[in-house]
Amino acid sequence: MQNALDSTDAVPPARRSGRAVSRQVLADHVYTELLTSLMDGRLAPGSVVSIDGTARDLDVSPTPVREALARLEHTGMVRRVALKGYRVAPVFTQEDFAELMEARLAIEPVNARLACERMDQGGLAELKQAVEDLKSAPRGPAFAEFKEYLEADERFHQLIARQTGNQFMEAAYSALGGQIQRFRLFGGVGITDAESAIAEHQAVLDAFSTGDPGKAEAAMAAHIQQVRSRAIAAAPES
Repeated sequence: MQNALDSTDAVPPARRSGRAVSRQVLADHVYTELLTSLMDGRLAPGSVVSIDGTARDLDVSPTPVREALARLEHTGMVRRVALKGYRVAPVFTQEDFAELMEARLAIEPVNARLACERMDQGGLAELKQAVEDLKSAPRGPAFAEFKEYLEADERFHQLIARQTGNQFMEAAYSALGGQIQRFRLFGGVGITDAESAIAEHQAVLDAFSTGDPGKAEAAMAAHIQQVRSRAIAAAPES
């Protein structure tokens, strides 16, 4: 863990100065530190994530570390093993990607159709902003350099899920959690498919702008199929 959390900002300024720091702020900080270590490949697939060791490295109690790891477990990036604590999840295989994209194809084109039927001008403006943010976000090899890109990407899809107005469809998308971005883990090369992905997001947005639910559904399906092809091509076979 020593290298995994080797950051000059490892301890929040408020913590270093002795001022009280809220539990949520600490948990968010620990989550960010662990996520950065995962995305940058400093925590290797299958490695143990020590709660006590992480707490010592970040100068926090074990409680915010447990909370952060529970959040990461929901994303699929770490796994809790009975009587053994947490381990970093293995890299997705081609079969894993195929199953994930199968789930996305079952959920997200329908979300796009429903959202296009129900989206107001405010929702469309938010969607446009997400695409603009995607275009302008940095794409360097380190997580700090591409996290804004991932945030804009995720926000785009979350906005569509929310605009369906269907709590169950939104929950179905949310259940996928961070699994959608797991294929980027451990590579240390940043965003390599940005130009293609941005063009696909723009096509989805253009379809929404027409107000045609069928076009929105087809554009989203085409986007996910392209992501599927890129991800499977880059994934290990087993």
